[in-house]
Amino acid sequence: MKAIITTPGTKGSVRLGAISEPSGTGMVQGADGKPGAEVEVEVVEVGVCGTDLEIANDGYGAPPEARDSLVLGHENLGRVVSVPDGVDLKTGQLVVATVRRPCPERCPPCAAGQSDDCLTGNYTERGIKGRDGYMAERYMESGDYLIPLPSTLTKVGVLMEPSSIVEKGLIQAFSIQRGRMPWEPKQALVCGAGAVGLLAAIFLRLRDLEVNLVAKADPGSPAYKVAQAVGASLLDATEHPVSKLGQELGHIDIIFEATGASSVAMDAIAATGHNGVCCLSSVTAGTRTLTVDADSLNLDMVLGNKLVFGTVNANRRHFEAAARMLGAAVRKWPGVMEQIVTRRVAAEQFADAFTRQPDDIKTVITFSGG
Repeated sequence: MKAIITTPGTKGSVRLGAISEPSGTGMVQGADGKPGAEVEVEVVEVGVCGTDLEIANDGYGAPPEARDSLVLGHENLGRVVSVPDGVDLKTGQLVVATVRRPCPERCPPCAAGQSDDCLTGNYTERGIKGRDGYMAERYMESGDYLIPLPSTLTKVGVLMEPSSIVEKGLIQAFSIQRGRMPWEPKQALVCGAGAVGLLAAIFLRLRDLEVNLVAKADPGSPAYKVAQAVGASLLDATEHPVSKLGQELGHIDIIFEATGASSVAMDAIAATGHNGVCCLSSVTAGTRTLTVDADSLNLDMVLGNKLVFGTVNANRRHFEAAARMLGAAVRKWPGVMEQIVTRRVAAEQFADAFTRQPDDIKTVITFSGG
């Protein structure tokens, strides 16, 4: 069966190849870390994100042990093909699989089902680090890591993985801050208008916050239209730099940073209002250096009771929460969520999906499961 494969560490090695068995066969483990019953899933489509591009262009990623190749893809949507006894899934059911698997040491977070908070760093991730991913016609997985979805999410279920990261960050922001003080946020700022940024804006709008996004996006662009449809404002980053938005917008209760630029992350921390929260979701790479007024920043954070934290990956309960939020968004704004998927590319034309187009928000690769 066809699969999109790369040789991590070798730039330009992404290719359409063939595998003899579904991706992940023989490597399935349950949540207890022991070999688990294998559920077979037919892939509908797989999203392409910045991590995939980094693997393809910069040699990032790691293959399974004793291999030099890796099946790509972690943002997935599929349908169950076969279910072993004892697994509460049905043939034909729409599912999405989580990404990260526990470390062999079974550190406390991993043992508690929170491998997204792994302490050792020896976790594996499907399609990224040590485990084959979902860019294949079929894959095998334990039912412990498969999230069933309703048919109403057929057109947007591929957004589940980025949605889970967003919802995890927002759940944590509200939980931590309300544990510290009385906190009823009214205004939010989202930095970035890619898929993660737009999903953050949408999930914040579902929480009845006033939302501004700041990004490099022209009026009439797909991102602008999505933001407008859900009642959020999209500001041009050139005319409205993040460093000035605290003064321009007034008190900002929560900032969700999703640009991938460390300079914006630093500006976002400074722009967060007193008693506010700044959630950093960008995985920045490179060797950029910045000059920061550390005394002023520290003083402002301390006197302002600011909370700054990072979020990455997500576990099962965040995926389940994201499914509820996606469902709520689909019901509230019919036809809008589908606009976040701006291109669908057949597996045979996968190279087109790895080349960004000006109006791209989320590009997905389609397989035979649709």
